[in-house]
Amino acid sequence: MTVESTAARTPRRSASTKSTAGKRTTARKGTGAAPGTDPQLVQLLTPEGERVKNAEYDKYVAAITPEELRGLYRDMVLTRRFDAEATALQRQGELGLWASLLGQEAAQIGSGRALRDDDYVFPTYREHGVAWCRGVDPTNLLGMFRGVNNGGWDPNGNNFHLYTIVIGSQTLHATGYAMGIAKDGADSAVIAYFGDGASSQGDVAESFTFSAVYNAPVVFFCQNNQWAISEPTEKQTRVPLYQRAQGFGFPGVRVDGNDVLACLAVTKWALERARLGEGPTLVEAYTYRMGAHTTSDDPSRYRGDEERLAWEAKDPILRLRRHLEASNHADEAFFAELETESETLGRRVREAVRAMPDPDHFAIFENVYADGHALVDEERAQFAAYQASFADGQGD
Repeated sequence: MTVESTAARTPRRSASTKSTAGKRTTARKGTGAAPGTDPQLVQLLTPEGERVKNAEYDKYVAAITPEELRGLYRDMVLTRRFDAEATALQRQGELGLWASLLGQEAAQIGSGRALRDDDYVFPTYREHGVAWCRGVDPTNLLGMFRGVNNGGWDPNGNNFHLYTIVIGSQTLHATGYAMGIAKDGADSAVIAYFGDGASSQGDVAESFTFSAVYNAPVVFFCQNNQWAISEPTEKQTRVPLYQRAQGFGFPGVRVDGNDVLACLAVTKWALERARLGEGPTLVEAYTYRMGAHTTSDDPSRYRGDEERLAWEAKDPILRLRRHLEASNHADEAFFAELETESETLGRRVREAVRAMPDPDHFAIFENVYADGHALVDEERAQFAAYQASFADGQGD
């Protein structure tokens, strides 16, 4: 499997949806600046892989070595590989659901590698690349989406909290944690991940308020992937998301979310502010969700090929590969070896998931009420009868 191409994993739009999707795509034109056209967008690598100078943020990546650049590339490639494997496993009935990060690798790897070991991460349910950076085994993520564990890792062992499904609530958890470590006198920082859709949640607004008032050492990292399921960003806000921070009294910055170097630099800057006692920062990583919201979603119903193809040309992995090749920082042997490693990872993940037990179908009825409930007992009995019907052929 080729790990660099996003086109191979993007569902095609059917003829029946072409007209509606085309109209909606046309309506979006002119409503949001794509990377490279926004003068306030922080970019250090162009889509062609050319290095762009930036007086404010260059110092945060000035000492980066060719080996570290290759490491960032390796992180993105391997993250995309196990993400692709997870999508395939869900299609084969091995997972209940999967939320792909396809297209958002640079935002996650860049920000994830900016963190220190003692920093604490509060993710949503799509931060597979950040989990990779924090040393969480991908099979633990897949076990959760299979329904056989509740995360499978010790949050305090990796300073990486369990995935949060409730939209936006983790920003409040991050703010409270940040307030706590500030009172403890620690110089570590906290980062909270969320998406453009979550930016409309009241929990996010509350976390902005509390973090600003208490000068909490927290970075709010918003991955604006343009679509909150089927709702485009312009349905969420009248101004760029990063500008919302101004109303709460702390800085916001928009970074090219497909530029791993820019994401690394901007996140380092924001974390530095937090550690110095300068309070919260909102980082808007302007990126694109190349695939579906989750495997239960069909993006061809609400967006067209033109938009997707425009963003595909800004692929984060291809961008860094071009830079590595132009700078003579990587040769064909490196890329070939990495391709072999990615296939090995995909095979390991696949075999591990298929060796996992099936989830307990009756666990959903447990702990609904502390002392049990007649209605739950009735529903459990009905479900048991339904399951039994497949054994005797009545459920076909």
